[in-house]
Amino acid sequence: MAVAAATAPGWRRAGVAGAAIGVLAAGAAAGVAVERLTVGRGMRKKARLALDATGPYGSLRGTPGRAVADDGTELYYEVDEVEPAQPEDGTGSEGNRRRRLFGRKAPAPVTVVFSHGYCLGQDSWHFQRAALRGLVRAVYWDQRSHGRSERGRAQADGVAVGIDQLGRDLKAVIDAAAPEGRIVLVGHSMGGMTMMALADQYPALIRDRVAAVAFVGTSSGKLGEVNFGLPVAGVRAVRRVLPGVLRALGTQAELVEKGRRATADLFAGLIKRYSFSSRDVDPAVARFAERLIESTPIDVVAEFYPAFTEHDKSGALPAFRDVPVLILAGEKDLVTPSSHSEAIADVLPEAELILVPDAGHLVMLEHPETVTDRLADLLVRGGAVAAANVGEHGSTAQQPGR
Repeated sequence: MAVAAATAPGWRRAGVAGAAIGVLAAGAAAGVAVERLTVGRGMRKKARLALDATGPYGSLRGTPGRAVADDGTELYYEVDEVEPAQPEDGTGSEGNRRRRLFGRKAPAPVTVVFSHGYCLGQDSWHFQRAALRGLVRAVYWDQRSHGRSERGRAQADGVAVGIDQLGRDLKAVIDAAAPEGRIVLVGHSMGGMTMMALADQYPALIRDRVAAVAFVGTSSGKLGEVNFGLPVAGVRAVRRVLPGVLRALGTQAELVEKGRRATADLFAGLIKRYSFSSRDVDPAVARFAERLIESTPIDVVAEFYPAFTEHDKSGALPAFRDVPVLILAGEKDLVTPSSHSEAIADVLPEAELILVPDAGHLVMLEHPETVTDRLADLLVRGGAVAAANVGEHGSTAQQPGR
């Protein structure tokens, strides 16, 4: 889940919208104002274009596929397969030879299914994908109306999107991309909520097939109480008007998108404030996050927002008690505060709880080695990979030449 904002010049309720969004943007705007004193607009635009052209982030691709949700929406996913071991004599392993002789089917490998957050896409797992590529069978998918997936058909017909729908979408992806064998579920923010909805609706799937689970920067409920790092008065103002503001902006998507482009500097400042905590975040990583979030249309932002205040899946968490669980969050996450991860750990006391210092909401981009290291350990505990195969997983999160 990531915070996105937009402005619509000429909108007749601009005063109310400005008050709400302005409270959220105050800290970011101050930083942008200082930057403008030292860096010209043309130079900032040139820098963004350079980062877009040279940044490797989001460039990893796998074998594409499409699942069909229960309302007919096509959900896009990609599969990274395990690289087969090549025997020196070219004859194949003894196990493979015996299976050919006796006609036995090789067991399905463990599949790791990655679910992304609000206003993001499958590419938000870029560092983890780079590190684990070839070591484990993995599925990365775009949630409905995000990334390369189709706009939700039910939503086009006026049906409100809910977290339960996302849980059914995940089931459709699993059925299409990993119909057999054990699975490991990994979800960030909205993706973690999607996994909870899956457990709530398909407990037998969790019991019979899930080998391990990772919740990254997510929440099981009470998101309506989050203050986003704002003073009490600001929180009240935002909660009172933001849902209506987003609905109104969603009806004027074309105008709003122009406004977002016109206020790119402020938008980038907002993203940095609510995505990261470290002062020394790589500018290319920050720009990558900006591109992911700004690619989500404002009407989709508005469409999904109400689902989070209604989300409550704490009752589904006990379904994960019998498998290894990793709960990881940034200590300075302003979107899904670390206290929400601690609440999940209260229900799952055997889980591993990791709170990453100096980390915000997009912890998997901000501190990729830490996240990948803990995920790799979980995959070993869940039987997805052998310990000997992941010795260098942390360092491989770095791109060549970086």
